[in-house]
Amino acid sequence: MNEYVKIKGMGYATAQRRVNNTDFTWLDTSDEWITSRTGINSRYVTETENTSDLALRAAVSAIEDAGIDKRDIDTIIVATFTPDMLTPSVASILQAKLGLNDCPIMAFDLNSACTGFVMAFQTVSAFIQTGRTKTALIVGAETLSKVMDWHDRGTCVLFGDGAGAFICTNQGTQHVASHFANSRGDLEDVLSAEGLKLQDISDAQPLTSGTLKMQGQAVFRFAVDAISDGIRQVIEKSGLTLDQIDYIIPHQANLRIIAHVASKMKIPQEKFITNLERFGNTSAASIPIAMAEAKANGILKEGQRIIMVGFGAGLTWAGSTVEL
Repeated sequence: MNEYVKIKGMGYATAQRRVNNTDFTWLDTSDEWITSRTGINSRYVTETENTSDLALRAAVSAIEDAGIDKRDIDTIIVATFTPDMLTPSVASILQAKLGLNDCPIMAFDLNSACTGFVMAFQTVSAFIQTGRTKTALIVGAETLSKVMDWHDRGTCVLFGDGAGAFICTNQGTQHVASHFANSRGDLEDVLSAEGLKLQDISDAQPLTSGTLKMQGQAVFRFAVDAISDGIRQVIEKSGLTLDQIDYIIPHQANLRIIAHVASKMKIPQEKFITNLERFGNTSAASIPIAMAEAKANGILKEGQRIIMVGFGAGLTWAGSTVEL
């Protein structure tokens, strides 16, 4: 099924503190060890801003880029698994911070980890197709530093904080999007972060939040298959060929994963837009940050065809084609 949606504006926000590979002085690691295995040179970490704060800055940037009146927004979806709190949602907090509490807005969060932003885009596309939504703000925002074990070199060197946002409207009758999504339930903690635990109320213990855990090799194998499958499936659904795609914007997890996919599928690596060397893995924020930065740098232009493809905990993976 094809849906019609126009990405009218994009924006992104980075956290305040840039952490270079050489800053991890307390770990048994090095710049060469991290770069050779991941392609990451630096990442941004927040110290005073929460998820909704980063989301707000990205949202304001996207609204300005779109040139719309923010009061036209009727839907807000925030893709995140690191919200400010369990409830209310980041989307509701963002509505208030944007000064839109007196506007009729459907606002909710969506948790599909690193696949979350593509899932949010697909959700908004469906809402637009049915007429439920006319102007949507979708945001991928994460403060992954909150769930890091800063003494686990297998995870803490990979992730960063940030947010990216799109304004999507129903003004794109000639802008066709095609979608694919899949999931395979993970009961083996291949990639997970513990939540609140069940308690014996007669012997309740202080609450603690869980840190992110990852089985690196298993995630690598899954990621290569997931990106490849996402690209193939969404190309088939769109009726296009890879030659008709200008750029592929994958989830920014690991440069070796992307290079492996490019080689496996015989796709020129320059067709993949990446910025993970500077931002690290920002989970649900990675794709919109990469797209917004590429647009700001003049790489993305009106009329180009793009594939967004994500993969993450769940295990989940998804892809969408869109014409800018």
